[in-house]
Amino acid sequence: MEGTIKNLVQDKNFGFISVEGEEKDLFFHANELKDVTFSELKVGDKVSFDKADSPKGPNAINVMKM
Repeated sequence: MEGTIKNLVQDKNFGFISVEGEEKDLFFHANELKDVTFSELKVGDKVSFDKADSPKGPNAINVMKM
């Protein structure tokens, strides 16, 4: 899947990805980044990712900057 970084919470190392056509943004944690560090991401960056289910709902894994 593809989306755009919508929000980053720097002090907690997580953020949200906006996906066109999806009602809710997807949560991601810095532990799920591939080939990029959390500090390299900026709001508005395009990313690709896989969607996974967690106890708190869907989230993004294998997040890579495009």
